[in-house]
Amino acid sequence: MSDTHWDAIQATAAALIRHEHLPDDFVSTVKDYFYPLAQRIAALQCAARAPIVVGINGAQGTGKSTLALFLETLLTQHLDCPCARFSLDDIYLTRAEREKLAAGVHPLLKTRGVPGTHDVTLGHRVLDELLASGPDDVVPIPAFDKSMDDRAPMQAWPLHRGCVHVVLLEGWCVAALPEPDGQRLMAPVNELEAREDADGHWRQYVNQHLAQEYQPLFGRLDYLVMLRAPSMECILQWRTLQEQKLAQRIAQHQNGAGAPGVMTTDQIKRFIMHYERLTRAMLEEMPARANALFTIDEQHRITGAQYRD
Repeated sequence: MSDTHWDAIQATAAALIRHEHLPDDFVSTVKDYFYPLAQRIAALQCAARAPIVVGINGAQGTGKSTLALFLETLLTQHLDCPCARFSLDDIYLTRAEREKLAAGVHPLLKTRGVPGTHDVTLGHRVLDELLASGPDDVVPIPAFDKSMDDRAPMQAWPLHRGCVHVVLLEGWCVAALPEPDGQRLMAPVNELEAREDADGHWRQYVNQHLAQEYQPLFGRLDYLVMLRAPSMECILQWRTLQEQKLAQRIAQHQNGAGAPGVMTTDQIKRFIMHYERLTRAMLEEMPARANALFTIDEQHRITGAQYRD
């Protein structure tokens, strides 16, 4: 990379770093990890001669959204590879739809996040529209308002304009596999499962949906990136920090007023338990099949990258 080229990338990175309130030395992460990954993705797309879909997997708080934002910007602005991104979070079922599931199937399905609480058909439609978009096309990207625990109204959805060569799909359970062992599925992994799903009905529902409609969606991925957290304890700490930042943003916009979707520390601990089983399974098996594996330390820094292209 020439000095002139890096200067341009560094200026772009610095602007994003300021906007995202990241530390100044985050530019080294961009140089050492994000930009090399963007180059690999651009090369893959060029070789494919068609739009591709890249999945980004990582537990809560690992930095999936940050990575997706930087990749989208680097690919579009510096690698001549127009890019769009959206998250599994963007296609959560509405609050009303989840409340209906909670009443008719299991109370735990009111909580967003696990397989069975997404509108997978909407996810396919967004992918279809982005992959087929032309220079004059405009594609609405769904958005979910976590502060209200509900999908944002359509008029508030961001719009992607123009062609797309790369679609980034990020989410905590992107590319997850269902649990094959029924006996293992029935053994609780935490207090939530033991007390609130003693008969395993919720776990079976989640696993069944992951095995059915989610696998065709994940089967559309051409490349898989994983951000590997060091432990469940770190995930809890990072998710708590995320919620604190969300609360601060809401307070700034609402003159200190609260919002129903912001959780306390105890609520976050319970929230994380919904994802613990699948998170532990992914931490165990996914590193061996991810195309790009970023290892994150307890200080929330990327310390290494492995590529399997």
